[in-house]
Amino acid sequence: MGSYRDLTVWEKGIALAKAIYELTATFPADERFGLTNQMRRCSVSIPSNIAEGYGRSSDKELIQFLYVALGSSNELDTQLVISRELSYINDKSFDEAREQNDEVSKMIRSLIYRRKNGLDRNR
Repeated sequence: MGSYRDLTVWEKGIALAKAIYELTATFPADERFGLTNQMRRCSVSIPSNIAEGYGRSSDKELIQFLYVALGSSNELDTQLVISRELSYINDKSFDEAREQNDEVSKMIRSLIYRRKNGLDRNR
């Protein structure tokens, strides 16, 4: 059995978190404890919950943590929209971050589907 570190979705989640940290570094200083903090926490939550769920003993528990990761991805998407609306990020940065987040979200949904349907039994 492999490790969560072998999962492409976890690797892409780490890359997303790094990209969000870099993106929010340009936000206004007065957002340090607001939107910046929220976006960073959401982005870190995604691969963290994938890892935690993968370390659990059952698919039911794994799926529960994958849903939490998916929720964090949805939160991050909303926060990206707000950041663009406030002109903290430009359209290009928004599109790049959203595309990255969408890819991770789709991968999480696929993993949930596969686990719910008894596929990918070998972790």
